[in-house]
Amino acid sequence: MSLWSRLRRAALTFFAVKAAILAVNALTFPRLRPAVPARRPRVSLLIPARDEAATLPTTLPGVLAQGADEVIVLDDGSADGTADIARSLGARVLTGHPLPPGWVGKSWACQQLAQAATGDLLIFTDADVCWHPGALDAVLHAVHARHADLLTVLPRAEGLRGGARFLTPLVDVVVLTWLPYPLLQLPLRLATTAHGAVMAVRAGAYHAIGGHACVSGDLLEDTQLARHLKASGRRVVPVLGQELIGIHMYGSYAQSVAGFSKNARGVHLGSRALMVALAAWHVAAYTLPWLRPARTRRDHLWRVLTLLERPAVNVITGRTAPADLAEALLSPLTPLAALPAYRRALSGVARWKGRTYRQ
Repeated sequence: MSLWSRLRRAALTFFAVKAAILAVNALTFPRLRPAVPARRPRVSLLIPARDEAATLPTTLPGVLAQGADEVIVLDDGSADGTADIARSLGARVLTGHPLPPGWVGKSWACQQLAQAATGDLLIFTDADVCWHPGALDAVLHAVHARHADLLTVLPRAEGLRGGARFLTPLVDVVVLTWLPYPLLQLPLRLATTAHGAVMAVRAGAYHAIGGHACVSGDLLEDTQLARHLKASGRRVVPVLGQELIGIHMYGSYAQSVAGFSKNARGVHLGSRALMVALAAWHVAAYTLPWLRPARTRRDHLWRVLTLLERPAVNVITGRTAPADLAEALLSPLTPLAALPAYRRALSGVARWKGRTYRQ
């Protein structure tokens, strides 16, 4: 058997496994639905914000309209008037303390927010998250119905333009094609996924593990916090935001490269070797079949499979506009577009929000 035949066979097996996982998740992965919560704990909506003056006028009114008991914005050393804008819109604003040694900025901001909060349910939500009408009720219903100590919401990407479409939607692809939801519900630390954009955690469970102090130096603080909660016997439940919770995550290709490089080490379990291996494999699986003529039916099948994954994931998350489905055409180029993010991650230095972290 030739090297090309072996590679094709491995790629077809790879896509078959991912398709099976995606099918399971299409049937089992929870979605947020409009609902009336059976009970309403005291809720604190907590927003860490650093240089978000351009974002908050769009997103903060939707958060304030949810009817939470308190909405607190922490101004984390912004230089653009973030605090004044948040106050003018009606939020309570805290001034963040200087970043202590060994802490990542977001974890430190969240720790301060939790210390100021009075809710029984703490909901950490990023400044670029869009809370649409009924979202909080849906979150409270899901927390109660699924007996969640941590409900982590994967928000639906909104407003994607141009080069941001290459890498930004890969968050959905990773979550829905790498681990089946039934496996995520097992008490296995590594079988855990979380999205820091929306993390609804019971205050007692959060403080019992020390809050964000237990992940103070982790750039992938969301998943690490979820792993600590699961290891302590708590129930972690991921859900899809659907039409209720969206996000304007990255506005450009350059921003998505910076964001993905920041998280790459954590996603790959801290292993440079695993990063290199997976980067090479994705180029081989998604790009190579388009670089030589398709001579057999299996070659044509391989090409088709590289194009089906992205639109299938988008349908599940509710991104069904023509431009969203057309992201399929980006699939052969996406592994190449990801290489700059891998290169940055391999350097061991991450730069985010004006701060530099060594990994």
